Amino acid sequence: MVLPISVQITPDENSKRVCQEIKAHLSEYLDDELEHTVCAEIEAHLRACPDCRVLVDTMRQTILLYHTLEAERMPKAARARLYRALHLTELLEQSH
Repeated sequence: MVLPISVQITPDENSKRVCQEIKAHLSEYLDDELEHTVCAEIEAHLRACPDCRVLVDTMRQTILLYHTLEAERMPKAARARLYRALHLTELLEQSH
């Protein structure tokens, strides 16, 4: 995947467009699914754009917290109500 980002990314009149492009591909960037050259362009932009850097850092921290916290079990009564509301009662019987 190649993003339409100029090689010389600096905070200027195109910065808002570049920020939007980075936000649109943030998941792929954090999952290391983009081409190396695109990642290099994003990283160059992040060095120059504190707003995008904060966004990326916050997203990384959120992912880290999600992976380190233990999942809590939903109470059986709440799970049953949720499955019924979603018309997934057949899955509820399988989840025991």
